[in-house]
Amino acid sequence: MVAWQVWLIIAGICLVIEIATVGFLVFWFAVAALITCLFSLFIHSLLAQTAIFVIFSAILVFLTRPFSEKISRKDSIVTNANSIIGKEAIVKKEISPNNNGQVKINGDTWTATLDSSCNSNIPEGSSVEILKIDGVKVVVKPIQIKEKEPIN
Repeated sequence: MVAWQVWLIIAGICLVIEIATVGFLVFWFAVAALITCLFSLFIHSLLAQTAIFVIFSAILVFLTRPFSEKISRKDSIVTNANSIIGKEAIVKKEISPNNNGQVKINGDTWTATLDSSCNSNIPEGSSVEILKIDGVKVVVKPIQIKEKEPIN
């Protein structure tokens, strides 16, 4: 078997590995093997061919890796409970610094506690912002406090 055939087989193996792993890294080794395959038609030294393969592999990986990461990067989509963080909710049961209350957001009712920076009660009907989720409770801070209606 001649050298160009060996490099062609190496390129094929690298492509199969790339298909199996989809990491977009082994692909560049396949390209370097194809380039080395072409050079092997003119250069008969195995050491020189291996050097060409290593040099082209390194160049291709280092020059194209940031580009391939940018293309293959998947933006994380916030789902489930974490999707409510930063959103506005309506207080359904008064929240005080010492007692939990309840808020409603997206049709769901959550037990709510006040952020440590807030030290006043938040009455029913007020708007709050959800800061984080702590276990099964949401931590909130007031946005707009609804004034209590006077009792006649």
